[in-house]
Amino acid sequence: MKKRIYLDYAAATPLDRRVLKMMSRLTCVPANASSIHTEGRAARSRLLAARTKVAKVLTCRPEEIFFTSSGTEANNLALQGIIVASKTKKPHIITSSIEHHSVLATTRALVRTGRITLTELFIDGAGLVSVAELSRQLRPNTALVSIAYANNEIGTVQNITALSKVIKAYNRKNNTNVLLHTDACQAPGLLSLHVQNLGIDLMTISSGKVYGPQGIAVLYVRHATPIMPILYGGSQERGLRPGTESVILAEGFAEALALAEHMRAEETVRLKKLRDYLIKSILKNIHGATLNGHLVQRLANNINVSLPNTSGEMLVLALDRAGFAVSTGAACTARETGQSHVLKALSADPDDGNLRITLGRSTTKKELDEFLEVLQKEMC
Repeated sequence: MKKRIYLDYAAATPLDRRVLKMMSRLTCVPANASSIHTEGRAARSRLLAARTKVAKVLTCRPEEIFFTSSGTEANNLALQGIIVASKTKKPHIITSSIEHHSVLATTRALVRTGRITLTELFIDGAGLVSVAELSRQLRPNTALVSIAYANNEIGTVQNITALSKVIKAYNRKNNTNVLLHTDACQAPGLLSLHVQNLGIDLMTISSGKVYGPQGIAVLYVRHATPIMPILYGGSQERGLRPGTESVILAEGFAEALALAEHMRAEETVRLKKLRDYLIKSILKNIHGATLNGHLVQRLANNINVSLPNTSGEMLVLALDRAGFAVSTGAACTARETGQSHVLKALSADPDDGNLRITLGRSTTKKELDEFLEVLQKEMC
């Protein structure tokens, strides 16, 4: 059989062989890290080592790292945990119209239950949030701003540092404590995760997007940030996230994250060259094709294009039969039909088909040439 070519790294990354090798050498911990006996203390020590390794990449304290089961859970904990802790009667949250569904669905559910008021910021044609518009929308009762670091569909990278400066200036002027959360699940290995430079209070990252094991993620919570648990039943993760921690998954995640950071500078340069080559080739060879997202402020591995006179879903299936794995957008909504909320926010033509092609560590120019050849045939 012809070797399949995987071009959907934004949905999930394969487990890095070095991470798998490291995890296979480790003994599965027979004890609970909360136990006080020798085996429990050994498990707790290994968990702390993993937490410390993650913290080193984020340049934060180990006690500011909280393990969860997924990025979706971490986003829910950030959003709901801040609201539960808020002393304001009906706090205000600000997000954008192109956030991940785990943010949009959560905030909209909080609105339906009458717990918050919500502002969803509009974006420009390249997918960028306006810093000036954020400044205008801040209120004395704003508890949280949640803006994704990089969009998982179109790859546009937000200027989180600039957004943070606006929030901090507002806090100083009005003696408030508006917090900033960013969903950074697409960022590891491609963007800096230095939380102090970003100026954020909370950040979500997921192991399954950074060549680590699936089933584990992290929520960074800056020291002294007022947040409460949304699950109950145990004192794990300093009481914020109950449930027995998976030590070996934490170790695998920490190793994958450290490797991604080590490779980031070199790999980003390589991926940008491949990304720009494919974008240029598609726009040149497929009549009417248009690029979605910012041309420059985008992830090094993301290509999102609209294609005329075609169905994105049918094109994905045709490419799959030809041996290529791509998508039309977020994997969590892959079974939904019609234009995504992100493309609607961009005012993309609803009659056009859409492809999201995301590159990874094993992607080569030869693979992209093969993909382009098949894509052109399918578009004829």
